[in-house]
Amino acid sequence: MDQLQLVSTVKEALAKTRITDIHTHIYPGSFGDFFLWGIDELLTYHYLIAETMRWIDLPYEQFWALEKSAQADLVWQTLFVENTPYSEACRGVLTVLKALGLDTTKRDLKEYREYFNAQDPAAYIDRVFELSGVDTVVMTNDPFSEQEYWQEKGIHDERFKAVLRIDTLLVDWPGAVPKLKGLGYEVSQTIDSKTCEQVRRFLTDWIGRMSPLYIAASLPYDFTLPNDNPGAVMLDQCVLPVCREYGLPFAAMIGVVRRINQALGDAGDAVGKVDIGTVGYLCAHYPENKFLVTLLSRENQHELAVFARKFRNLQVFGCWWFLNNPSLIEEITRMRMELLGTSFIPQHSDARVLDQLIYKWTHSKEVIGKVLIDKYSDLMDTGWIVTPDEIQRDVDKLFSENFWDFLS
Repeated sequence: MDQLQLVSTVKEALAKTRITDIHTHIYPGSFGDFFLWGIDELLTYHYLIAETMRWIDLPYEQFWALEKSAQADLVWQTLFVENTPYSEACRGVLTVLKALGLDTTKRDLKEYREYFNAQDPAAYIDRVFELSGVDTVVMTNDPFSEQEYWQEKGIHDERFKAVLRIDTLLVDWPGAVPKLKGLGYEVSQTIDSKTCEQVRRFLTDWIGRMSPLYIAASLPYDFTLPNDNPGAVMLDQCVLPVCREYGLPFAAMIGVVRRINQALGDAGDAVGKVDIGTVGYLCAHYPENKFLVTLLSRENQHELAVFARKFRNLQVFGCWWFLNNPSLIEEITRMRMELLGTSFIPQHSDARVLDQLIYKWTHSKEVIGKVLIDKYSDLMDTGWIVTPDEIQRDVDKLFSENFWDFLS
C-alpha cells in the first residue's frame, strides 16, 4: 500500500464506520421543547453568544430579553457579517449549512431560515444522522434538572440512549435534599445510614426507569478524593456501590469552573486544572468499578493518558468542551495514540443542538483521520504491512466498539 492508497483507505474507513456518540445533550422529537434544531438554535448556542458579547456593547440582560430569532440575528450580524467567522463554533455553522446543500456564499440568513422552516422534523433527524455518520447518541438525563430532561413516556427512538446524570448529588447536597424529598425519598442533610439507603433506592429506581448506559456527573476542577465532604461520601456509599451492582460505569467529567461570569449564564463557565490524583484514587480504590473519564483542561491530558496505561478500569474519552478545537484534538489524539494505541475513545460531540452532530463529527473525523494516516505511515516505514481490513477494524474500535466493549 503506497501513501495515496493509505490516504484513500483511511478516508473510506472513516466514511463507512458508524459512530456511537457517547455524550451529548440532544433529544429526540418526543421530548418536545428539548428537541433543539435549526439555524436559530445553532446561532444561539452558548459558544457563539460568548463570542458575540466580546464584540458588542450591549448589557447582558438586554440580550437575554430578546426573542431567540433576534438573538440569532445579532449573532449572525456580529460574527458572520461584521467579522470573519474563524472560530470553530462559527465554522461549524457554515459546515452544517454546506452539508445540507445551502449556499454559504450568499450569506443569506433569511434563506437559511426558510429552508429549516420547511423541514419535517422526523425526516430531518434521519438526515442529520446520515450526514454525520452517527447511528447512536447518548443523551444527558438528570432527574434533578428541568434543563436535562427525561421523558417518562419513553424515548420512541432507539438511536437515543439514556444516561443517569447526578451532578446535584455530588456537588450540591444541600440542594439535593429538598429535591429528593419532593420525589418521595426520606433523606436528611446529615448523611446517615438511612439517607444513604434512600439515595441508593433513588438511584435504583431511576436505573429501572431509564435503563441508562452509565451514571455520570460533571464535576468542578477542585473535586478531590479522598475527602469527607458530602459529595465524596455520596460517591463512596451510594453511587459506586449501585454502579457495581448494576454493572454500570461511572462517567466523571471533571474540570469546570461554574459561572465565572454569572451574567453570561451557560456561556459563563470556565476551565480549571484537575488534581489527577483523584482519578487515580477512584481507579485504585474501586477496582471493581469502571470509570469513563474526560478532563477539561489541556494541561491534564498527558497525565490522564498515563493513568489509563496503569488502570484497565479507566477508559479515557473525548476532547471535551473547550478542547473541541481541531488543533487541540490533533495534539491530544496523537499523544493518546502514542501512549494507548487504539484503546481509548477519541471523541464525543457534547452537542446541544441536533445539527451540531454534522459539524462536530465532520471536523473531528478529518483531524483524527490525519493522525491515523501519520501513524500508519510510521508503521509502514518499518516494513510493517497494514491491510484495509485492519484499518477498518481500528476505526470501528475508536468510533464505536471501544465504548460498547467497555460497557460489557
